[in-house]
Amino acid sequence: MPRTQDFDTAEVIGHARDLFWDKGFEATSIRELERVTGLNRSSLYHAFTSKRGLYDAAVHDYLDHVVRPRLRVLTDEPTRPDAAERYYRSLADALAALPDDAPGRGCLLLNSAAGFAAHDDAQRSVVDAYQCELSAALTHALRAHDPDASAATLQHRTRLLTSLSVSALLLSRVNRDEAVAVANTAVEQLEEWRP
Repeated sequence: MPRTQDFDTAEVIGHARDLFWDKGFEATSIRELERVTGLNRSSLYHAFTSKRGLYDAAVHDYLDHVVRPRLRVLTDEPTRPDAAERYYRSLADALAALPDDAPGRGCLLLNSAAGFAAHDDAQRSVVDAYQCELSAALTHALRAHDPDASAATLQHRTRLLTSLSVSALLLSRVNRDEAVAVANTAVEQLEEWRP
């Protein structure tokens, strides 16, 4: 007879996501996952097959509930000319408001890029896809910001702004003030580019 699931999958994934976000995949133990989810090892493996299965579910949850809602300001139609500035101001505000002990510092995906993604093709693909999604959203917003910009100019500006996003998110793990300053630098750069 099949086992019945007596827990909220979304809640379990959310708790695991925050732990992976804080500690990374490699440093997170099954024992810690048992503690934060309230499930034993057997239940975790039954529901998610492995620690990696739970991590992959946490990554999808992160993309759907953290990344894409934040990017929406860049992609909503009609796109406002100040969409990119609004995105970076929101990012700066979020970074400034995050307590030092919050698990959600930095970016779950970028944090993995500095660790196991360098040796894991599947995770590398996820990080690459995230970078492409961020770049596409920024390009979309930059077209609204300066409709007369050439394709080469848009590509250059997108690459620069993507780099500032990555820098701000990585720095927020160790130096919140500098991370906020980097996000604000993006706002200042966008103001200089305003036609």
